[in-house]
Amino acid sequence: MPEESMVHGSGAVLKSLPAVDRLLRLPGVAPLVERHGHTLVAGQARELVAGLRRQAQAGALNAAALEPRALADALAGRIAARLAPRMRPVLNLTGTVVHTNLGRALLAAPALEHLAAVMAGPNNLEYDLAGGGRGDRDTIVEELLTTITGAEAATVVNNNAAAVLLTIAALARGREVVVSRGELVEIGGAFRMPDVMAAAGATLVEVGTTNRTHPADYERAINERTALVMKVHTSNYAVQGFTSAVDEATLAGICRARGVPLATDLGSGSLVDLARYGLPREPLPQEMLAAGCDVVTFSGDKLLGGPQAGLIVGRKALVAQIRKHPMKRALRMGKLPLSALEATLLLYLQPERLARDLPTLRLLTRPAAAIHALAEGLAPAVQAAVAPRYTVQVAAMQGQIGSGSLPVERLPSAGLAIATAAKHGSGRALDALAAALRALPLPVIGRIADDRLLLDLRCLEDPAPFTAQLGQLQRQLSPDAGSASPHRPSTTDLP
Repeated sequence: MPEESMVHGSGAVLKSLPAVDRLLRLPGVAPLVERHGHTLVAGQARELVAGLRRQAQAGALNAAALEPRALADALAGRIAARLAPRMRPVLNLTGTVVHTNLGRALLAAPALEHLAAVMAGPNNLEYDLAGGGRGDRDTIVEELLTTITGAEAATVVNNNAAAVLLTIAALARGREVVVSRGELVEIGGAFRMPDVMAAAGATLVEVGTTNRTHPADYERAINERTALVMKVHTSNYAVQGFTSAVDEATLAGICRARGVPLATDLGSGSLVDLARYGLPREPLPQEMLAAGCDVVTFSGDKLLGGPQAGLIVGRKALVAQIRKHPMKRALRMGKLPLSALEATLLLYLQPERLARDLPTLRLLTRPAAAIHALAEGLAPAVQAAVAPRYTVQVAAMQGQIGSGSLPVERLPSAGLAIATAAKHGSGRALDALAAALRALPLPVIGRIADDRLLLDLRCLEDPAPFTAQLGQLQRQLSPDAGSASPHRPSTTDLP
């Protein structure tokens, strides 16, 4: 920066800094106060002046930064950054359809429409329209769940971890729960089945070994202290080779003979046979109930394709016991996800239309040929945006159904593989490109593998929002581009 553009002399510089009151009276600031109110604008003005003071004390304050227009623009930038939501939509080009870190299942259009319509005013969340008195929010979805699964009763909580915790607490607190060692899973952020047992106040009794559990193992473990036998579907890992497990029907017979209920946690909780669509088969809640399980828990925001929810279905007496537990109120679903869950479950009453209407299933069943054709069409524009530092090729790819649901299963897909043109420093260059994509107004999330940045297009149904940003991506990658994101400056980058 030219020396004459800097303000010299610490004392003089500090005296030249505007007072907050004077800053708020600038012509360019008055519209900000009118639009956002005095409190927010004044607070950001104080932070702006404090930042300018730090720059002046460091001898790094540009004289142009004290011009009225520059001050107003800087203040407007700070306000925009402060009001920008932290949760933002992104383009998921990772190849993982049900991505744990990117919000999991996408809500169907009817769910979004129903949510907006119901949340815009009062609703009958806990009001019985027929009787005119207090109602139960479970009734909003219970009949749908019993119709779809064949269960006697159903209740819902805010996620599947809560469903498992509540089930154990209600049915086995102070007593023993029998689980196979091969099913003591850890899911997500350190959600471990032994820890859940302890938190629910139950004593875990492990049977069998990691790879083999037999009916006799359960028979020996069940005694007068046993309150529950539990099966856990290991959807997030697989044990191969010399293995043996007891199926639900066999285990249900053992439990019935001993007078002990059997609970099964399915985790992902598909409600339709995925094999019909050429996908890996997942056990269904209705199959578990038909096999003799007394209680089945599963998730609403994974393969079911709805909002975050924990669904509990099973025998009426046991579900009633679960519903009456004091913990139920703390774990209950709020009105927003409950309305979205109802609309999602309604789609299952028309199973022939699911592959069209349910985004999760639609993306999972998208033909690889159609994805490849999309990649071919996008490649020239992306190449123009990232040239000359990077090269773009259309490539066959292997995606995932979910990062936490069926992570070992692969989906044939296609996308764009971007490599660096230079022979050296490819790792840093790919990191820089990935960062530039994430810094776009609609962040683009890919993955780096085999010295390439891979943009899997399975989840890109409408390419327009992606292509509309390619010009900005090109500007960000130009040699004279600044490091700050042009659409949403960080408060740490502002004075």
